[in-house]
Amino acid sequence: MSKLFLLRHAKAGWALPGMRDFDRPLDATGIADAESTGTAMRANGYVPELTLCSNARRARETLEGIAGHSDTGRVIFTDALYSADAAGYLDSIREHGRHGTVLVIGHNPMMEDLAIAVAGNGEENALHTLHTGFPTSGLAVIRFEGSLSEAQLGQGFLEAFLTPPDL
Repeated sequence: MSKLFLLRHAKAGWALPGMRDFDRPLDATGIADAESTGTAMRANGYVPELTLCSNARRARETLEGIAGHSDTGRVIFTDALYSADAAGYLDSIREHGRHGTVLVIGHNPMMEDLAIAVAGNGEENALHTLHTGFPTSGLAVIRFEGSLSEAQLGQGFLEAFLTPPDL
């Protein structure tokens, strides 16, 4: 059995004139939400062996907020999570699937598309919440019977979907 944690980065501020989207920092709400997510992850035993994190500033800052309150395991930063589609995200997860628990910190719409695509079943309230949208700091917890290296569409079970109001 393996677990996949999909986390959309926390709330970021608007880009200032001349600033690339890639470089947008978290705003005050995002910083607080990232820290709360870390606390909730620790309280629920959601501890990844590996974290795959987008290299975008808002994703890195989300990781920093979480890491101050929970273990994040080994971390790999990658530009691919900024630009890849949901299929690219799944390829990255499979590539590192030898780890039993993987946290992915990335962006929408890829996070929402991937969570919906891999969670063929799940806890009723979690599925309902997921299908209403994947907000910033949203955390989908998806269980697979086998290894993440063999994760398939529709084969995951959505155990929980935490959003900022839940934290």
